[in-house]
Amino acid sequence: MPRIKSPALLVAESGADREGHGLARTMGLFQLICFGVGAIVGTGIFVGLSDSVAQAGPAVVVSFVLAAITCVFTAFSFAELGGAIPVSGSSYSFAYAGLGETTAFLVGWCLLLEYGISISAVAVGWSQYVNELLHSLVGWQLPAALSAGPGDGGVVNLPAVIVIAMGCVLLVRGVRESARATAAMAAVKLAILLAFCAIGFSAFKDGNLTPFAPAGLGGIGAGTTAAFFSYIGFDAITTAGEEAKNPRRDIPVAILVCMGIVTLLYCAVALAATGAIGGAAVGGRPAALSYVVNQVTGSSVGGGVIAFGAVVAIASVVLAVMFGQTRILMSMSRDGLIPRVFEKVSPRTATPVAGTLIVAVVFAVPAAFASLDAVVDLCTIGTLAIMAVVNIAVIALRRREPGLPRTFRVPLYPVLPLLGVGFCLYLMYETGWTAWLQFAAFLVVGLAVYAAYGRRHSRLAAGAAHVTPDAAEREPLGV
Repeated sequence: MPRIKSPALLVAESGADREGHGLARTMGLFQLICFGVGAIVGTGIFVGLSDSVAQAGPAVVVSFVLAAITCVFTAFSFAELGGAIPVSGSSYSFAYAGLGETTAFLVGWCLLLEYGISISAVAVGWSQYVNELLHSLVGWQLPAALSAGPGDGGVVNLPAVIVIAMGCVLLVRGVRESARATAAMAAVKLAILLAFCAIGFSAFKDGNLTPFAPAGLGGIGAGTTAAFFSYIGFDAITTAGEEAKNPRRDIPVAILVCMGIVTLLYCAVALAATGAIGGAAVGGRPAALSYVVNQVTGSSVGGGVIAFGAVVAIASVVLAVMFGQTRILMSMSRDGLIPRVFEKVSPRTATPVAGTLIVAVVFAVPAAFASLDAVVDLCTIGTLAIMAVVNIAVIALRRREPGLPRTFRVPLYPVLPLLGVGFCLYLMYETGWTAWLQFAAFLVVGLAVYAAYGRRHSRLAAGAAHVTPDAAEREPLGV
């Protein structure tokens, strides 16, 4: 039988009622929405748009919609589980409650991949726009030796290390400071992207959208897989379950609001970019949004403004994703599946200081020295696998825990969770066999780690859980 931890026990073991071990509940609905937007909108649209356009052409708008549909189905499942199990573990904890410890560990293992590659890739994208901003402001850029890793013709990507270090400092200081910074940065980047849309649509020409889908349905499918990377991060909202003031109500609302805002924004930006100068000019071009504005306005000033927005936007993604990663590791450590250092929370700042520092150092290394293009598809397939598991966990928990208090329920159950699984499997198929082989090898390594450490140190297996499910019902959470 699988080792399954009840939702009540997960909530009770969160530690929110133990002095010096719990996290501070400081995030309201607005902060959660800003946190979600901060985690999603960044490299995917500012840097990755050109890759999606290169695959799909102007039909990239369709690709963004299809990627959004995949995420929305799963967002419903995250909303239900996030309201019912408001803990920091996110999809790891949901899998533990629904499908058991082995699946949960593999989900956590894949989350290390998703968040790790995301943070490193986002930091590398930040470096591109820092150089674009410097060029616009002072006509000078960092030398290639200091702004790219060895695989991209440089020595060390110094800006990528700097942005990870800045995120680490903010997270160590406290979640209140991090939430304020994320809210401010979210407002800036939304304003910048809306300004981009206004400029792009002012030069919009129907002829730039033809041919609409130069590579046909295959190009749209490939563009959807590339566009999916732009949505990675919405699940980070559920990692704030122990720091939200009213998690059972606010987490589901924040997830759905964020997905609506981001989908509309992405489609508008993609349509404005391709309609202004054509898909061929946008596809494959670094710092594509700045280039579009420069072409439309005939000046580098507008491109500099876009570059500033990208610098702010991408920095906020680093901050939000690092937050999510540290909270997931904290949950896994609390269950004994990884070393206890990640579990420790500072009583002064109410943050996992040691875990945050370790995450920053570990993820700064590939950002500084590695070329991540080869593993982006691996990150995508791992994320899609996690989303499929979350949809399955909703079904499993509906059967096992029909009386579990749920402040949000997936509509049209079980149709939407099953559709979510189907869309995830389709996009996983589109990543190609190379990514599948990499993913299989990654899972084998994860199983070996679980067998060597996690299974032997599991507190659930050892009977070390010190809080009973009945005590969980007395957990002081907002409803």
